[in-house]
Amino acid sequence: MQEKIKQFLAAAHKVGAMGLTRCSSGNLSWRIGNEALVSATGSWVPELREDQVALCDIATGRSLNGVRPSMESSFHLAILRERQDVNAVLHCQSPAATTIACMKERPTNFNVTAELPCHCGKEIAQIPYYRPGSPELARAVAQAMRIHDSALLLKHGQVFVGKDLNSAIEKAAFLEMACDIILRAQGQHMVFTADEVADIEHVFLGK
Repeated sequence: MQEKIKQFLAAAHKVGAMGLTRCSSGNLSWRIGNEALVSATGSWVPELREDQVALCDIATGRSLNGVRPSMESSFHLAILRERQDVNAVLHCQSPAATTIACMKERPTNFNVTAELPCHCGKEIAQIPYYRPGSPELARAVAQAMRIHDSALLLKHGQVFVGKDLNSAIEKAAFLEMACDIILRAQGQHMVFTADEVADIEHVFLGK
């Protein structure tokens, strides 16, 4: 378990180094068998320490090591319970993606680069605002992530899932890049057509 915690800390610090979240604005979880490592409540993911890693029972949500998990742990654990293909969950607030999440009028199609449909999914879920840490937010996120791998939380941030920590981080990086392109284009961006997306999926994903 000690080695797993070191890997978890390295991933958390990578999230910070890539500018995907700041201070205490995000949280991270990683499935380890029937348990999950979860960043602690109030912790700064970019500077996460070993004593700020909660070990939680996925089925019950109970902390097994006395460290209180993030207040968003309810949706992390719900996702891990419902999706056996997912082993990591990242909630972050990267600048460009969060800017779009706070806009009155937002794009619904983010496929401005081939990486988006390949890694983030053809569609990015958009979840209405609920207070951070609330049961309503946890339910909405868990429901959306049953069929999506990436989501915008309106007026809040983003959630990503992956088969491992790097996969979740990769999705966050690619959505941030796409949102940055969209903002820079000032409404003049192009997106891939449905046929182009299907071609990309066929060539790169074998679909």
